[in-house]
Amino acid sequence: MAATDQPDARPVYSVVGDRYVYLVTGRETAGACFVCEAFVPPGGGTPPHVHSREDELFYVVEGEFEFVVAGSPVRRTAGGSIFATRGIPHFFRNVGPGPGKMIITVTPAGLEDFFREFGRELDGPAAAPLPPDDDEIRKLLAAAPKYGIEILG
Repeated sequence: MAATDQPDARPVYSVVGDRYVYLVTGRETAGACFVCEAFVPPGGGTPPHVHSREDELFYVVEGEFEFVVAGSPVRRTAGGSIFATRGIPHFFRNVGPGPGKMIITVTPAGLEDFFREFGRELDGPAAAPLPPDDDEIRKLLAAAPKYGIEILG
């Protein structure tokens, strides 16, 4: 059983300009899943990429996001979700006028270690994410193959 009773003690990372609060990690689920809360500023999101090991479920809590999965764009707002199967190119963008928030569930776990390797740890769940810099992008591109991730653009 995994339990979280100290939310302020959870790891928080700035990942390419977004803020990811770790809710449940693979260490707590015997590798079954990783769950995080993603805070994404307007225009923020991920580059196009493919996971060879993980599936991802995105649940929008607030804001408006555009997801492109296998080349097909779809928009989701609060209460909407989308599933991205491993091996399928995908990315997302916050297309709304304000910050957006999602719960992202990744199966199996492991993606949290990727974020930890190149992201920058923040001082708690209310900390502002940091804009991406050249060093973060270099680390992301270097770490991606180790985690079975191909960055497409």
